[in-house]
Amino acid sequence: MTRPIAAGAIRHGRHYPDGMSTERQPLTSPECVFCRIVAGEVPATIVAADDEAVAFRDAHPQAPLHVLVVPRDHHADVAQLAAADPTLLAAVIRLANEVAEAEAGGQFRLIFNTGVASGQSVFHAHGHVIGGQRLGWSPA
Repeated sequence: MTRPIAAGAIRHGRHYPDGMSTERQPLTSPECVFCRIVAGEVPATIVAADDEAVAFRDAHPQAPLHVLVVPRDHHADVAQLAAADPTLLAAVIRLANEVAEAEAGGQFRLIFNTGVASGQSVFHAHGHVIGGQRLGWSPA
């Protein structure tokens, strides 16, 4: 099980201009705010992290629990992440579940927006962990 960590304890990723990635060299984008959060360059309230993903509070929460879970490697959206590295997508979902277990008794909604029309505003794959209250259904 992943233990919550303080914001200052996050491991720092590194940027590789050639865009190559290995297990020890995460793929990042220097303009991406989520890559910069993962690297510790932009402050965020980190609630959990492991070697593959980071979870932090949404800056504009829509529910009592609203945490974003991002892979440490940069992928533009969940479809690209699933195609490129399904194991990493599973790690993101696993960390989302751990956050929801700790903060909402395991009852949560996990939302991935893909594309501008769906509401994606940061083009780094991320899941919204929503919970902490009874949720209605409003997909639009």
